Amino acid sequence: MSGSNNPYGGSYGGQMTASASFGAAPAASGPAGVYVSDTSTAGFTKDVLEESRRQPVLVDFWAPWCGPCKQLTPVLEKVVNEGQGRVKLVKMNIDDHPSIPGQLGIQSIPAVIAFVDGRPVDGFMGAVPESQVRQFIDKLAGPPGADQAAEIEAALVEAETLLAGGEIQEAAQLYGAVLQADPENAKAAAGMMQCLIAMGETARASQMLASLPEELAKDPAIQAVAKKLEHIEEARKLGDPVALERQLDDNPDDHDARLKLAKILNVQGERDKAAEHLLTIMRKDRTFDDDGARRQLLAFFDVWGPKDPATIAARRRLSSILFS
Repeated sequence: MSGSNNPYGGSYGGQMTASASFGAAPAASGPAGVYVSDTSTAGFTKDVLEESRRQPVLVDFWAPWCGPCKQLTPVLEKVVNEGQGRVKLVKMNIDDHPSIPGQLGIQSIPAVIAFVDGRPVDGFMGAVPESQVRQFIDKLAGPPGADQAAEIEAALVEAETLLAGGEIQEAAQLYGAVLQADPENAKAAAGMMQCLIAMGETARASQMLASLPEELAKDPAIQAVAKKLEHIEEARKLGDPVALERQLDDNPDDHDARLKLAKILNVQGERDKAAEHLLTIMRKDRTFDDDGARRQLLAFFDVWGPKDPATIAARRRLSSILFS
């Protein structure tokens, strides 16, 4: 569900380009040299100590006459630039600026010292191979994508809170941003469809569901939304809820009308009322529609989720009926 076959990336994600760059540095699309720079004795505090409070900084102590330095520096620059901001590389010529390496006890070069939160935390000496440079950076900054994964998870939690609080547009923007960064994120896809349903855009939600890859569509979160869309489509064919309520006023034992009304109330968001109608049928006639009221209530639970207050309350009452 990436690129042109995601019909919702443009509608919501396009407004959130800043939020969509999870885990990337602000200038990820800029020149590669943005992550590599030179420093001096005067600039060391700003370029290294202060900068290391934002992300780890590697300091490459080198000299023009040092053969191993000429081997290591291009490797450092390559790996750092590929990381796009996971760490920064600052180079210091010890011939021009001997005081800082002297204070740090640098006695041979090349030497690479890592700074975090204004302090040296690790380092190595010599022209090590690229694989060791990558291992050193992974140890320092975490595996590639770790920051992005954490940011995506935080965005999903925030979007879920916004959706539950009725801030649908804001939630949709966050879900869209996640889908830009991770087009096959099931939670984000399900959340986006929930937003579309909440805005009355059920046709677009169905379109999005149909566009999902087969494996992604099997995810439980996606399946719950698919069932919700089925319930909505079914409810549209069940008649006028006001007329059904009149039928129940005339005949409280009209279980067929009560079941239809429960389905309509469910899609209108009246979960407690919908559950109450189904529980009423169960109390009066467990044989109706081959225990259809219980089966329908369990179908509601699948869509509502186990933690929904309506699920918890109705499940408790269901248990009292079943085991009384």
